[in-house]
Amino acid sequence: MSAIGGGVEAVTAVDHQLNLAGAVLTGGASRRMGETKALIEIDGVPMASLVAQAVHEAGGDPVVAVGGNGDQLASLAMTVIADGHAGEGPLAGVISALTHFAQVADHVLIVACDLPDLAGDDLLPLVAETNRRRDLDVVVARTDQIEPACAVWRTGSLDQLLLMFADGERALHAAIGQLRAATVPVGASAMRNINSPVDLDR
Repeated sequence: MSAIGGGVEAVTAVDHQLNLAGAVLTGGASRRMGETKALIEIDGVPMASLVAQAVHEAGGDPVVAVGGNGDQLASLAMTVIADGHAGEGPLAGVISALTHFAQVADHVLIVACDLPDLAGDDLLPLVAETNRRRDLDVVVARTDQIEPACAVWRTGSLDQLLLMFADGERALHAAIGQLRAATVPVGASAMRNINSPVDLDR
């Protein structure tokens, strides 16, 4: 994996030449949270909706939710698509998102629903790097480590991911390590992860 050094790149506009869709991963089990994370409200807005807004602001269009209980998620103002491998982790969600958009988009910005502090400006550097290097399979956010649940994926990488999945791979970071990948720095505060009730008070 090649890392992009330096500070967070200042990007102020989306390049609309990039054929980019968006997806929010909403299929986690939420065991530590005790309720559906996607629907937990931050300042009155469901976390999944906050993430979807950031993805849309960064150029993802349309933005769908991937996985979870469709009836529970019906209140979200977005299409909910089924996870084709429910319970198999975020790699399965990425595969489901890429499968959904394979015929209509070249890239998909895919972000987990439990990153409610992300804004569109935080994601624009990933989109810009993808636009600059369209040969890459995935461009991943990086803080002091890679953040595989926040990345732009090339839909053309789907066949490789399906082969990895069939061979038993379930870890996103391991799958990324087998692809043509780059990382882009994102501020650590934007990547605050909500996994349990105590995280809401941080």
